[in-house]
Amino acid sequence: MAKAEASRPRDRGATEERILAAVGEVLARDGFHALGINAIAREAAVDKVLIYRYFGGLPELLRTWGASGRFWPSLQELLGDDADTVRALPWAQRYALFFDRFIDALRRRPLTLEILAAEIVERNELTAILETEREQWGAQAEALFGGADFERAPQLRGITLLLVAGVMYLLVRSRKIRIFGGIDLRSDAGWDALKAAVAGMAQPLLDAASAAPSRRSGTR
Repeated sequence: MAKAEASRPRDRGATEERILAAVGEVLARDGFHALGINAIAREAAVDKVLIYRYFGGLPELLRTWGASGRFWPSLQELLGDDADTVRALPWAQRYALFFDRFIDALRRRPLTLEILAAEIVERNELTAILETEREQWGAQAEALFGGADFERAPQLRGITLLLVAGVMYLLVRSRKIRIFGGIDLRSDAGWDALKAAVAGMAQPLLDAASAAPSRRSGTR
């Protein structure tokens, strides 16, 4: 295999893509416990030396994979083609749009749902890398979609966290069950109903959170 790889002209970009694709294939088929340089090199049909040369090692490779959009949706994917228009939307519309696109993005990633399920019972150095990537993504998403409203209504952070966690839980559950609370979790109609619920509560939620005294102001 190594000789065949060395004997043909090497396109680094294409080889990197094969290696990144192989990460997902190994994870999907065998899980985190089987993810290693040798397994990825076999899946990608490359010499493992190239993985070290191009990425530095397994942790660096997984960080690159996590940031590539294969595992987690990028902010650009959530913003869409007209980012300036999204940024200019009133907060409630921007909030609802985030959940609309976040839900769709995760539904398009069945491997991500498998990984989220596995993380509940298996935590290691590699899952921690993906956790870190998500935390960084979350901070960026908050700044983009929450903005100043999160600053003046800090209760929204906790509520939003519960909503995001709820979305992830229901999507993970949808792998094994279809109906939850009367909602068909495997249908567009079911998720459209949940999106509509978030959209309907967004403005009242903002108004209520803005009117409520924060702990900070209460201690002054």
